[in-house]
Amino acid sequence: MILIAGPCVIESRDFILQMAEELREIASLPNVDFYFKSSFDKANRTSISSFRGPGLEKGCEILAEVKEKFGYKILTDIHESYQAGLAAKVADALQIPAFLCRQTDLLVAAAKTNAFINIKKGQFLAPQAMKHSLKKVLETRGIKGEPSYEICFENKVCLCERGSSFGYGNLVVDMRSLAIMREYAPVIYDATHSVQMPAGAGETSSGDSYFAPILARGAAAVGVDGFFYETHISPKDALSDGANMLTPAQLKQSLKEVFAIREALEFYNFNLNSAGLWVLFATLEPRY
Repeated sequence: MILIAGPCVIESRDFILQMAEELREIASLPNVDFYFKSSFDKANRTSISSFRGPGLEKGCEILAEVKEKFGYKILTDIHESYQAGLAAKVADALQIPAFLCRQTDLLVAAAKTNAFINIKKGQFLAPQAMKHSLKKVLETRGIKGEPSYEICFENKVCLCERGSSFGYGNLVVDMRSLAIMREYAPVIYDATHSVQMPAGAGETSSGDSYFAPILARGAAAVGVDGFFYETHISPKDALSDGANMLTPAQLKQSLKEVFAIREALEFYNFNLNSAGLWVLFATLEPRY
């Protein structure tokens, strides 16, 4: 299972190294393909006065230090085409922000690198529309035709669900989108951005992290290929997206729940596929 975790933005070098240390135990979990995530520039903040990060050059230096010291794979997002090549020198995965998921030049620039590409579904798009973003990446990488799960897996591109606009300043998650998008590509569920409330605090976004683990359980039951949790030592003090981030302890608890659901489904599918329905029925206690 892919797990993407880390703070929304690089607040400082010392903070990022502390966060990387806090996530060491989680990163070493068996059957987890871990990516440490943080942004060098939050270019889509609500207010011009909001903290954005250290910038491309300094941010990549800090992420490179995390990679060297902890051995983590790195994921970071890009907002402009020129950033792709520079970021990919450090990052193993490049993330395309939801607001920019149809930007052809950005997708093409990312596809020209060797990085794994995580395309976040726009809050304004139907899940079926995301196959066009996939095709921009695949065709740049020399793959013609309709996207499929297998083709996208082989060519290192996936989709990420982070909620859909529901009126003004609110998001909801349509769990059907996970199944729909998984017909085209591997799917990551972004548990923390899905509970964001855009511009909900006036000059900044707000959110409700209470619901992040609850929705993660739903996504685990539907079936996804990985999870994305923005994580902070002290979310209330975070410089970006604090209202929807989890602490490392909360992340551990959510992962326990996710793993339990995945294991239950694997057990169910094993019994169903290997010995037929009677095995499942035989395990049920009679109610008479």
